[in-house]
Amino acid sequence: MRMRPSPPRWPCAPTGRMDCCGASRGRMGCRPRAADSRPAMPTPPHPAKRRPSPAAVGLHPRNRHQGRYDMARLVAANPALRAHLRRTPDGGQSIDFSDPAAVRELNRALLASDYGIAHWDIPDGYLCPPVPGRADYLHGLADLLAADDNGAIPRGPEVRALDVGVGANCIYPLLGNAEYGWRFVGSDIEPVALHCAGANVRANGLQQAIELRQQHARGSLFAGLVQPQDRFHLTLCNPPFHASAKEAAAGSQRKRRNLGADTAAARGKPPPLNFGGQANELWCTGGEASFLRRMIRESVAVQAQVLWFSSLVAKREHLADLHRQLAKAGVAEVREVPMAQGNKQSRFLAWSFHAPAVRAAWLHG
Repeated sequence: MRMRPSPPRWPCAPTGRMDCCGASRGRMGCRPRAADSRPAMPTPPHPAKRRPSPAAVGLHPRNRHQGRYDMARLVAANPALRAHLRRTPDGGQSIDFSDPAAVRELNRALLASDYGIAHWDIPDGYLCPPVPGRADYLHGLADLLAADDNGAIPRGPEVRALDVGVGANCIYPLLGNAEYGWRFVGSDIEPVALHCAGANVRANGLQQAIELRQQHARGSLFAGLVQPQDRFHLTLCNPPFHASAKEAAAGSQRKRRNLGADTAAARGKPPPLNFGGQANELWCTGGEASFLRRMIRESVAVQAQVLWFSSLVAKREHLADLHRQLAKAGVAEVREVPMAQGNKQSRFLAWSFHAPAVRAAWLHG
């Protein structure tokens, strides 16, 4: 296996104070153009050879959410957000990030104003993702493809990605199509989640760009889902973080305590997750480490059909074992890409069974 350190991130605008979910409060860009008219993104500076310390890592330079949120512009995009605004000590405006309804309206405003996604909804209790962090993962994946194509980011419907665990929010396909024009297949084990994801796809007229598939084999990720004719440039995944429902509830309570919003827990009521989440979205037997070991094992069987596999890795302590598992699987190359918003440090792990020349040919095939 060839292990090569990932390029470090570049210094970027201050991300401001991090909210409880890592959604950096920031200023957004303009609505995306159609895929065939988008100008090429600026080429990032040549990365330094030395890997940066976590403190040097921030939002990706192409992330639209640098700095503070422009609440006036977001309210114009989604007037329902106005009811959730609150005054900050420095005289600015924000929302209560421990309030699921407020977070949902903020997401609707971000998606409408910055990505042209006019209609977006999720049922109560389902995962409401922080948009800046999800966008960062996609930008990192775009850089991964660009590294195999002399620095040019592949755009348009020729690029195909598989989102393992698309969820009711369908956030990665929606953002990935808006930013880069990519096509997506989104998989999930839950019919209700797929129904809601499908409603978001249809409401935005993206049926040709986003396909949804149910994974009927619980316990499997790629088996039974990836068809013989499928070829994917990328797979991506936000795996279940916790090993049990009790652990998930404890994590939610810690977040709320950090926000000073744990009064429900003090009254003996289960604290709501500010970004929601169903059981299969938040926890699985063995937690994140077990889930990712299974993903690595299953990736061997479909290695000829995927250019790069990837997944978020929330817990740094899992990385050493995951690298060992990848070495056993015989992968050709591994990338560990750091991400951060405010004080929250994260990363994604990507691996390919193909040599660099094969990957370059794939992008031009």
